[in-house]
Amino acid sequence: MWLRNFIFSVNGYYELLGIERKLSLDVAELQQRFYERSREWHPDKFARKSEAERQQALDMSSQLNDAYRTLRDPVKRAQYVLSEEGFDVGEQRSRDVPPELLEEVFELNMALEELRGGDETAKEPLEAARSNFERMLEEVDLEMGKLFAAWDAMPARETLAELRGLLNRRKYIQNLIQEVDKELAPAA
Repeated sequence: MWLRNFIFSVNGYYELLGIERKLSLDVAELQQRFYERSREWHPDKFARKSEAERQQALDMSSQLNDAYRTLRDPVKRAQYVLSEEGFDVGEQRSRDVPPELLEEVFELNMALEELRGGDETAKEPLEAARSNFERMLEEVDLEMGKLFAAWDAMPARETLAELRGLLNRRKYIQNLIQEVDKELAPAA
């Protein structure tokens, strides 16, 4: 019973892994803490324990895996913190898309329509659009790093609200890249 109480008394993924709650993490340190905790709670160490303790070790191992998968990815980590802070991390409506992307989307849709209509010359503008979206994604990731540092220095809801908007923009750009890739992929 003590193990179950420990598991449910843990206040989130950061505490579970024994690391400071920050958005900017040292991934090597995170991995080290994960391995330490995983060895500590590995189900094989509980093979001769009661059925309840074996199950609790399995539960803890599962939670550790979930925590590590979430915290090692900067986007998932940001979404996790946003969720823990009460922010809705679902997609925002299209009216929230930044205006500069609307022009890009219009041009992309024109090129996609031309390509679907059989105009092979539309591939070149699509490839250029893809490169532009990749550049935008890099810019978003740099800005995300700045927001991580700002929140780590002084946690503020305003920073998280800005981060939420940036994550939505990032997702929108990723969707555009996927759409281009789908059209440029050779037919099977």
